[in-house]
Amino acid sequence: ALKAKKTKMPPPAADGEEPVKKRKKKPQSHATYIFKVLKQVHPKMRISKQAMEIMESCVSDTFERIAVEANKLLRTRRADTMTAREIQSAVRLVFPGELSKHAVSEGCTAVMKYQAER
Repeated sequence: ALKAKKTKMPPPAADGEEPVKKRKKKPQSHATYIFKVLKQVHPKMRISKQAMEIMESCVSDTFERIAVEANKLLRTRRADTMTAREIQSAVRLVFPGELSKHAVSEGCTAVMKYQAER
């Protein structure tokens, strides 16, 4: 007998039953991380829903800019895999001056910490 393969598709419906419906993915949110950083920097400070939406928009926009720039770098190199090197170069291109230096420094620290945990 053949083993049933694991797939992402829902199982077929049995006779007379309705097919299993896929759940919609929730839109990706950075709100929990924004809140954690806020509490690290200013433990007593609170944030309104409107301010959180603005921060969410800002983070999403920055993430998209870096991803687009890293993708452009990938296409120029004709590579298939996006690595930390492309992200680092994209950050240098997207952020101005001193901000890019701090961002690259924090990113390198995060990557080294991640690799040490693996």
